[in-house]
Amino acid sequence: MTQKQQAGKRRPGTPGAFSRWMQHTMNARMNRKVRRGQGSFMGMDVLVLHTVGSRSGQPRETPLAWFADGTDSWLVVASGGGSRHPDWHDNLMAQPGRAAVELPGRDAVPVAPHRLDGADRAQAWQRIAAAQPRIAKYQSKSDREYPVVRLTKR
Repeated sequence: MTQKQQAGKRRPGTPGAFSRWMQHTMNARMNRKVRRGQGSFMGMDVLVLHTVGSRSGQPRETPLAWFADGTDSWLVVASGGGSRHPDWHDNLMAQPGRAAVELPGRDAVPVAPHRLDGADRAQAWQRIAAAQPRIAKYQSKSDREYPVVRLTKR
């Protein structure tokens, strides 16, 4: 393989230009649906997570499936395609004081993220897996444990 061919080759697990464009397009479409009050996808409730890029400092908006966790608290799963934590998770943990969620048809609400561990994560995961068995199946195909993050209204 020539140097030019190697330079154009991407690392396994990293998206190519088309898939990155497609992801941005689909995220923008889902964000519009949530803002119009139609916040569900494939039987899952969806919110828009507002974060700030950990390196760029730019605002980011990511549609995510969420699961109820009492009043004014939501659970989200950082699956990231199975191979690594998604960018939104890194951004959220790097600048937790700048996070907010937007629920269908509502304005953004500031939230405080807390990554669950141990028994708290196990309890939350059981509720998530019971509500959406496909997420448990998805987790079973990965070598890493997906982070579960509780977002609590500030």
